[in-house]
Amino acid sequence: MFGILGILLTIGMVFGGYALAGGHLEVILYALPFEMMIIGGAAIGSYVLSNETPVLKHTPGGLALAFKGPRWTSRDHQDMLCLMFQMLRLARANPVELEEHIERPRESAIFQQYPRILADEESVQLIADTLRSASLNYDDPYQVEEMLARRIALLRHEQMHVPHALQSMADALPALGIVAAVLGVIKTMSAIDQPPEVLGKMIGSALVGTFLGVFLAYGFVAPLAQRLGNVIKTDLAFYDVIKSVLVAGLHQHATNLCVEVGRQAAPEPLRPSFVTLESALREIKRAS
Repeated sequence: MFGILGILLTIGMVFGGYALAGGHLEVILYALPFEMMIIGGAAIGSYVLSNETPVLKHTPGGLALAFKGPRWTSRDHQDMLCLMFQMLRLARANPVELEEHIERPRESAIFQQYPRILADEESVQLIADTLRSASLNYDDPYQVEEMLARRIALLRHEQMHVPHALQSMADALPALGIVAAVLGVIKTMSAIDQPPEVLGKMIGSALVGTFLGVFLAYGFVAPLAQRLGNVIKTDLAFYDVIKSVLVAGLHQHATNLCVEVGRQAAPEPLRPSFVTLESALREIKRAS
């Protein structure tokens, strides 16, 4: 919603201000298809040339995510904390039964209560792998915390490829706009015998290339890259919540305290309230 609003506002203010100042839009509109073909085509070509296949495959999904916004909601964070509460309680009460849940999470009655989390392979593996390691006596809290931090950092590095590639495209667009402008000047110089009014329009068309390169770079592509990066960081904070609860559990804190540590690790806009989470945990205790 806000992404579409931002695009409309950017286009409206730039071209509206130009028109109100007495500018002739027909000059821009005439040159726009050709300049867009040169600049946009070169930008896409260089993007394909400079990035590997996985980045290219994930780019459309990344652009969609930039407009859609973060995947995880406050309710998802609450569900994750409830799931972790149940898993930690089971790990301490009946480690043998826990093994069935972490070895076959798709068949687990606990995981099945939270289908959105179960559908996320990374979340399931993060929980299952860590609890499995703890059951095999790899339970040093500091070593596990370092291991989880490295795993999340690697995931962050992989998911940030698309924002970095888009930012590189944004950095290149002004230079590609100059390329288009130079081609326009070359075209103008080849028609130097034309009257001034014709040459003026040709020079104006050539300058559209410079304008378009800068406009696309700083009005659209760079903001999209930044927006996508922020969405990815917000979504990855979900795994930091998991890490916080698991590490607190290895420190042998009370289960409720482990969940509270995870709650406070959640991003502030997505953090469930203490009262809401406590009420959900009470419901779980009554049901068990």
